[in-house]
Amino acid sequence: MKNIKLTIQYEGTNYRGWQKQKGSDKTIQGKLENVLSKMTGEEITLIGSGRTDAGVHAEKQIANFKMNSDFDCEYIINYCNDFLPQDIAVIAAKEMHPLFHARYNAKTKTYRYNINNNPIPNLFQRNFCYHVEEKLNIALIKEASQLFIGEHDFRAFTTLKNKKKSTVRTIYDIKIIENYENLQIYIIGNGFLHNMVRIITGTLIEVGLGKLNKDEIPNIFEEKARSSAGFTAPPQGLALIDVTY
Repeated sequence: MKNIKLTIQYEGTNYRGWQKQKGSDKTIQGKLENVLSKMTGEEITLIGSGRTDAGVHAEKQIANFKMNSDFDCEYIINYCNDFLPQDIAVIAAKEMHPLFHARYNAKTKTYRYNINNNPIPNLFQRNFCYHVEEKLNIALIKEASQLFIGEHDFRAFTTLKNKKKSTVRTIYDIKIIENYENLQIYIIGNGFLHNMVRIITGTLIEVGLGKLNKDEIPNIFEEKARSSAGFTAPPQGLALIDVTY
């Protein structure tokens, strides 16, 4: 039996997220599993490095599946791209050790959030960024971002309902890059909770707009209340851009 690692890109605009859902054919996992099952004649289960929400994109999602078929990796790539929708692509495939697991073996993940900070929105960026009309204070955003680095309990920065699951995660780095009217927030961590990146981003935006004092962020961590943190930034600005092993 072969264990195949896939590197996948997708535009999430038209999908209900990564995870397969009953009664819906509009998920990334579902589309890929259907194509792989037809290719192999087997019932394929695809394991992703993590779930992305509806409307969220990926430049480098990693997944793996096992098959009894003897197709080589070049054939798998070509077959997938012939039959997948144009907004999903397999860009690499590699046979891995039988124990490789795309989710459990992941060491770091990097997300990028795009903000268009211009009075007039850019029509051609509407599916890939969040438009913030008011001028952001980038210096304050950079200062506030450093308060998220390190190991913290991110209970206030997730919509996770399961109270028993650990909400402790480690952020290794946050980089803020300005490019004319566009702002990119890169967040690198060992794992992320549901909506965690989007809530961190919403909190930073509120700091940049003067709606939240950056000095309140340590208190938000201590309070562990979702209502204390910033809003959940919209999904279209977010993309998973790297996973390391």
